[in-house]
Amino acid sequence: MWFGRQRSATLEFVSSDMWRSCIDVVARWASNAVHVLDRFHIVKRLNEAVDQVRRSETKKLARGGFDALKGSRWCFLKRPKNLTPSQRTKLGDVLQYNLRTVRAYLHKEAFEGFWRYRSAAWAGWFLDSWCRRVMRSRLAPLKTVAQSLRRHRHLILNWFRAKKLISQAVVEAMNGIAKLAIRKARGFRSYQTLRIALFHQLGHLPEPNLSTHRFW
Repeated sequence: MWFGRQRSATLEFVSSDMWRSCIDVVARWASNAVHVLDRFHIVKRLNEAVDQVRRSETKKLARGGFDALKGSRWCFLKRPKNLTPSQRTKLGDVLQYNLRTVRAYLHKEAFEGFWRYRSAAWAGWFLDSWCRRVMRSRLAPLKTVAQSLRRHRHLILNWFRAKKLISQAVVEAMNGIAKLAIRKARGFRSYQTLRIALFHQLGHLPEPNLSTHRFW
């Protein structure tokens, strides 16, 4: 590991997703740190599970000539406060039906209460209760998420032990900027070229007033 064993041993907090390899690396190289599973990735998994239920049910309903879920994807994936007026209307209409997608969405939205707790103990009680309800729901994609949350329970609750201050939001933002730089350049021939481009992109460094081509 390029960070080095000595410096890794001084880390106090580490944030990662639920990828097994990340968890193993942190356990091996930064065992003294409080390992926090990132909120962004947990929410992402929940959204993916809801969308999986929606896609499956949409196909099933379409075969019967019922298109209530048509055009509803972002209604279920966005936060309620970020919905457009038309999406809010569409969601309100769909929520009237007793659909698997609706039940999956309500479970996902209910989980938002987890992040509002202040105590790890009470948050753990909420997490256990939520997982029990989902495991009885017969919604396979959500049950898979619940099983994963149970396995990583102590790492998820570390978010509260870290006073809710540890997040990968900055890293995710930087990754987005890096991907944008790569797309704008249509790729790079070498890592060094990419590295220089990112220094300019992320550091807002001035570009030299040079021209690589002259047309006569």
